Formats: sequence, structure tokens, C-alpha cells
Amino acid sequence: MPTELRRVERALLSVSDKTGLIDFARALHAHGIALVSTGGTAKALSEAGLPVTDVSDLTGFPEMMDGRVKTLHPKVHGGLLAIRSHPEHQASMLGHGIAPIDLLVVNLYPFEATVAAGKPYDDCIENIDIGGPAMIRAAAKNHNDVAVVVDASDYAAVLGDLAAQKGATTLTLRRKLAQKAYARTAAYDAAISNWFANELGDTAPTYRALGGQLAETMRYGENPHQWAAFYRTPGSRPGVSTARQVQGKQLSYNNINDTDAAFECVAEFDPSTSAACVIVKHANPCGVATGASLLQAYERALACDPVSAFGGIVALNRRLDAEAARKIVEVFTEVIIAPDADEEAIALIAAKKNLRLLLTGGLPDVRAPGLSLRTVSGGFLAQARDNAVVDDMELRVVTKRQPSEAELADLRFAFRVAKHVKSNAIVYVKDGATVGIGAGQMSRVDSSRIAAWKAAEAARAAGLPETLATGSVVASDAFFPFADGLLAAAEAGATAVIQPGGSMRDDEVIRAADEAGLAMVFTGHRHFRH
Repeated sequence: MPTELRRVERALLSVSDKTGLIDFARALHAHGIALVSTGGTAKALSEAGLPVTDVSDLTGFPEMMDGRVKTLHPKVHGGLLAIRSHPEHQASMLGHGIAPIDLLVVNLYPFEATVAAGKPYDDCIENIDIGGPAMIRAAAKNHNDVAVVVDASDYAAVLGDLAAQKGATTLTLRRKLAQKAYARTAAYDAAISNWFANELGDTAPTYRALGGQLAETMRYGENPHQWAAFYRTPGSRPGVSTARQVQGKQLSYNNINDTDAAFECVAEFDPSTSAACVIVKHANPCGVATGASLLQAYERALACDPVSAFGGIVALNRRLDAEAARKIVEVFTEVIIAPDADEEAIALIAAKKNLRLLLTGGLPDVRAPGLSLRTVSGGFLAQARDNAVVDDMELRVVTKRQPSEAELADLRFAFRVAKHVKSNAIVYVKDGATVGIGAGQMSRVDSSRIAAWKAAEAARAAGLPETLATGSVVASDAFFPFADGLLAAAEAGATAVIQPGGSMRDDEVIRAADEAGLAMVFTGHRHFRH
């Protein structure tokens, strides 16, 4: 037998998730492998008619302290860690009656699920696994001799090796399993440490751990020469990571990034108040609107920038109906994401076989706290996600002219959208719909001019005689450092302005607004999005 093969004679199984367990254990038994197990797993195997040795019989100690102590014993860890070819290790095993364990099958207490379910503090603590990670790490370290399984999806690979190698496992498989084992315990510990940090209110712990589970491997990343993969992190925030893909091609890296941007933006609009639609291209909204129906919201969002909407992402805040679906599929669209969809709408979209339809089951809570991460050379930046909502802000009118109620409603709308536009961001809004968006410019005045140009182009596309910005309001994600950006908005036709305020030249900007007859409000909150 080649030296890389290791025959499996004894397996220790201890799992909280028993999916596929009985069939797997039966197959192990058929290969003549002795089964050792713990607690509920041993009971399940015994009830299935399989011969199983309880771990307490192996160690000579009963489970104690409510199950906290059961596998932390030399007869378990010695069986996992002993190097089979090492004479001293062999002598220790013989001298202390330690039998080798050649296969370890463990999945951990459901800590992440317990936290996601909002269980009390003490419940979360009790779902921190101790013996499981200790055994996993021991087996993975000794992968030259021991195979370790932490994921039921790997049962088939183990059984494949056992069948092909007449009851043995290959070094190649054991190394792959060891890598996954360490990644699993790392992600598990990351979930625990981050939960503790949140409970303590510690926003900058000395060590920040990250962990995620592979959702899918992508064909490539942002560009074809970059590899990419999509990972899910613990939590229950509805969105791309939790969505059910009803149909369409595999999502690309850019699809996921853009769809997330669109869905986070549309979540700003309460579905009980109005239907809302957001169209995103290259992670920036190119059209946002509300309406009495999704069809109306989509048509108004599309009118803002019909050119950029081609090949874009459409996000909706309500259940997609056939009326809206029929209109959306008239324009080439990469992804539609919504909380749900009617069967007729699903059938209409099915005619476009490459169009992805994602259904999330709900909208994310825009006020919920969360973590935002960005990598830099040699590290990463971590910050709280921007969960500031304009409806919670105290708006302060700083000009002589007060905004009208209609202007005030549009100002709030515009500031909601500006939060999701790359800085520098300028957003023109009229009657609950964007009419011009300027994004990602180095100069705020350039963003103002681009947004005004977009509004003029949209008017031409609609066959209208004047720019859509006439009679609109305008939002800026950060203060106007000079009056020129504000004056550009006034020249485009805006009548009211919303901005954070806080510039050294606020007085100059306010005077310019007064001279132009504009109403202006300060929010006291900035929405940089770099």
C-alpha cells in the first residue's frame, strides 16, 4: 500500500447537524470501521441499528458538567494526535491504552444560528463549542494520518476514497479536509469574537477576525484576469447573499456588487407608503423613483437616464407583479431583485433566459447596525455601515425662504438617494423621482454640472422642450465648499437645496442661496460613499 494511504479502522462521530449522518455511518460500518460517538449522535446511530461505542466507554469518564466535558481526554486527543510512524508515540499509545482514531466527523454547536435567532446571552454562551474545535484542530494538524470532516457535503468524497482505496483515505483528500477544518474553526471563532465585541460595545477590538462560508466560485472577478469567490457571513440581513435565484445565468462579481447597491438603496423607501424602483449601473443609481405602482415607479426611474439603464440592475421594494415585469423586460436588464414576485411575473421573466431574478423574502433594515470593510495594502479598514436615515435627522432651514411641503418631501427623497451615490454626489429630484445624478467626481461643481447635463439629456430623450431639472430640488452628500456648486444647481433650474452644512464658507453659500431665491436646509449629517 502506498505510504500516502491511511486505512480507516476507527471513526469518531459527534455532530449537531445530523443531515446525512445515518447513511454515512452505515457506509463506514460496511467498510468494517468501528464507530465511536457522543451524546445525541450516539443515540441516533444506536436507534438506527448501528453498533456504536459511547465516548465515555472509550475514555472511562462519563460526560459531565451538562456535556461541557466529554471529549477533552487523552484517549481522544491521543488517538487523534499520535503520529503512527513515530516509535515514541506508538509506545505512549500502548502504555496508556490509547487506540488510534483515523477519521473524525464533527460539526460544531450552532452558535451562529443561535445569535441570528436573537437568543439570550446565556443561550449564546452555551452554544460555544469547546471540545469540537479542539478535536478538529488536533485531527487537522495530524492530517498525515487522520481525516477530518466538518461539512456533510464532504461525506461523499470520503466514501469515494474508501471505496477506491479499499478502506483507506488519500493524502490529497486529507489535506483538503484539513484546510477546510481550520477555515471552519477560524470562521466559528470569528463569529464568537465579533459577537462578544458587539455585546461589549467594543467597536475597535485589538484583534478583528473575519469569517465566511463559500456561496459560489465566480468565473472571474471585476475583470477577467482576476479570480473571485462569493462568501456569506453570519447574519440574517435580507439581500443578495440570502436571495433565492429563480432563474438566469450565474451572477458575476460585478452583478453581485451592483445588485447589493441597488437593493440597499431601494430599502430606503417604505413599501407601505409607496412603490419604489432603483436602477443601478456600475454601483451607482442612474434612476430612482416612487409611484402608486411598481410600473409607474419603474417608468419614472427609467426616464432619469434611459441610456445608462441599458444592461443595469433593477431593484424593487414590493412584490413584483406582471404589469411591471412586462415593462422591465422590454429593456436589456442584467438582474431584477425584489422581496417576492407573482407567478405571472416569473413566467414573463422566464422568456428572458439569461435575466437573473432574485427574490429575497424581505427588505433589509436600513437603520440596523452593521460592519463595512475595505481592504488596503497590508490591512483593512473597518467602520460602522452608514445607517443614518434622513427621516431621523433634524433639518434646519438656513435661508430666508422656507421650502414648501412638496419641496421638503423631494429634499428628503434626494438625500436618501445621495447616500447611495458615489462621492462627490449631486442628485436632482422632482415629484418623487430623480431627474439628474452626478456621481464620483473629484470636484463637487463637476458633479453638479454632470447631473444638470443628465437632466437635460433625459428631457431630450423624452421629447420635452426644457431640462427635467427645472423646478427640481438638489441634494449634495457633503457640504458645498464654495458657492459655485450651488450656483450651478440654481442655473440648472433647482429651487431648493439639501446638504449637511459644516463648511468654513457656509455663510457665503447661504448668501448665494438667498440671492438666487433658493430654499436651503442643513441635515448635520454627511453621506460620503467612496
